[in-house]
Amino acid sequence: MQRLVRWILRLGLLAVVVAGFVYALWPRPVPVDIAEVTRGMFEVSITDDGEARVREVYVVSALVAGQVMRFDGEVGDHVTAGESALTEILPTNPVFLDVRSRAESEALVAAAEAATSLAEAEVDRAQAAVNYAQAQYDRAEPLADRGTISPAELDRARLELSTEQAVLETARAALRVRSFELETARAALIGPEQDLDGEAEGCCITVRAPVSGEILRILQESEVVVPVGTPLVEIGDANDLEIVVDLLSSDAVRVSPGDPVVIEDWGGDMDLNGTVRRVAPFARTEVSSLGIEEQRVDVMIDITDPPTAWSRLGHGYQADIRIVLRRDSDVLQVPLGSLFREGGDWALFRIVDGVATLTPVEVGAINAVAAEIHGGLEQGETLVLYPSDRIADGVSVVPRDGV
Repeated sequence: MQRLVRWILRLGLLAVVVAGFVYALWPRPVPVDIAEVTRGMFEVSITDDGEARVREVYVVSALVAGQVMRFDGEVGDHVTAGESALTEILPTNPVFLDVRSRAESEALVAAAEAATSLAEAEVDRAQAAVNYAQAQYDRAEPLADRGTISPAELDRARLELSTEQAVLETARAALRVRSFELETARAALIGPEQDLDGEAEGCCITVRAPVSGEILRILQESEVVVPVGTPLVEIGDANDLEIVVDLLSSDAVRVSPGDPVVIEDWGGDMDLNGTVRRVAPFARTEVSSLGIEEQRVDVMIDITDPPTAWSRLGHGYQADIRIVLRRDSDVLQVPLGSLFREGGDWALFRIVDGVATLTPVEVGAINAVAAEIHGGLEQGETLVLYPSDRIADGVSVVPRDGV
């Protein structure tokens, strides 16, 4: 009887050992991070560094060769067109003009006068275009209020009016430039005999601001002798800023005028809103920090928020730009970390009754964090996030602790 008891105990102990081995070697569920298939806001955008700059920067140059007096103003000072004196130039004594030089100078004056007349005609043409666009907008506004035309047509009329007004301002600026060129050409005809006859207006030429705005940069601050045409100072309207971002040409072709823009990390407490105004029609070659040649395209962006929201933003300041190519409020999507390539197609692991199930899916647009799903999944399904090489079709999984 005792012998039988010992055999029973030995068999029982052996059964416990075998059960322990089986338990130790039995496949256990793999802990995984999980995610869900969701519906919600989905955005596709392009992000890059941008730079704020004054839309129109005017470079004031020396009208004649001579000694420029020391500049008394400072960067940021406000100047008024035709009134604010920037500096004075003590002209060098002009040389006597021979017959050929005088003929050339007179021809330059005639050419400058013709260019000024052409610029005046451009201003008249631009003014006529503005008047026409204003009339079209004035007719479209009451029609839109009555519902006769669509809001899109009213917006188009407003855009045409704004565009023609910008063309008019450009034509006026060109006229001012041509006027200064005419003055420069006439000054070249002044000879030393005029000083001897007492016909000169004074010993110094006062350089005045051609436009109203702020001094952006002083290029010649100290007293120095300069040749004609030397840049002296840059002037611009600090409240007329735009953002310029240089994109890779492969990204620039996806951007269109009117695309919304979010301006981030510019230094303010909140993001700014903007709109793409223009995509440059040409690219330039730049070398990246890795030594790779890239084709870069400038994209000009208008800030749509009121100036009070970005009053501390200045010329040359940096900002992060996010150009929104697409924004939908109801898109079926999955985290980007759940997707992988399987035989050239997109796939992921669904969790069905605690088992990882390999599932091919149809993927649409992709952004930095999620991918749009066109087929293969339903909202609310559970997925394996960041699947490792331990995960395969049919492997038991369990949510990781804390998930």
